[in-house]
Amino acid sequence: MKDFDKWNELKKELEAKKKIVVPKEREVYWASIGENIGFEQNGKGNIFSRPVLIVKRFSKNMFFGIPLSTQIKEGNFFYTFTFLEQHSNALLVQGRIFDTKRLENRLGMIDKSDFENIKKSLRDLLNV
Repeated sequence: MKDFDKWNELKKELEAKKKIVVPKEREVYWASIGENIGFEQNGKGNIFSRPVLIVKRFSKNMFFGIPLSTQIKEGNFFYTFTFLEQHSNALLVQGRIFDTKRLENRLGMIDKSDFENIKKSLRDLLNV
């Protein structure tokens, strides 16, 4: 059963967070993405987090990110690549705007060619 009450309490803490992380494009961070509804990707653990790829930074407070998973799925909604010596799946269809207050620990930076391929796959998916 989803714990929306616990997530709402954590959101209050995140909103009050003073320390701001300023990410760079291509970086991957653990991010508190939350307890979401339906088929939206959820975070895991006490802080409802999962790895998120920084695709485009809009300001020091806002970026477009794509959640990552180690559960590999096929199709044009996903892009599979290797990160930190394991297979990762960029969940292209789950990409969205995030506030930098959601960011926790930096995991690293993905390969430039994978990053360009992810952006191309995202453009193809959105038909833009």
